[in-house]
Amino acid sequence: MRIGELAAQTGLSRDTIRFYERTGLISGQRLPNGYRDFPPETVPWLAYVRTAQALGFSLAEIARTGEELRDTSDSAAALSALFEEKIAVIDARMAQLSALRADLTARAHTGCPLRAAG
Repeated sequence: MRIGELAAQTGLSRDTIRFYERTGLISGQRLPNGYRDFPPETVPWLAYVRTAQALGFSLAEIARTGEELRDTSDSAAALSALFEEKIAVIDARMAQLSALRADLTARAHTGCPLRAAG
């Protein structure tokens, strides 16, 4: 299918699809007339990409995990493992943000907030 049809079926812009192609998330074949031709399985793959992004995965993570998932026999178990890893990353980041918030709170309304809190 051509890029316009792919854009219509996925709700993505042509520019986004071109970007995904440049970054290697999707690949299309160039026809002799210069048009891009994408296989039908690109539609569900782009739905996966959009969902993964909404769940906090970067495009680099999606590209890496997409390759891993294609090579596994049990994608549900593999996805669950990826989610557990992402949850651990989020928990660590939340702890960092909580510590940062506490530090900022301790420094607020002091004579010089950039001095070490004491």
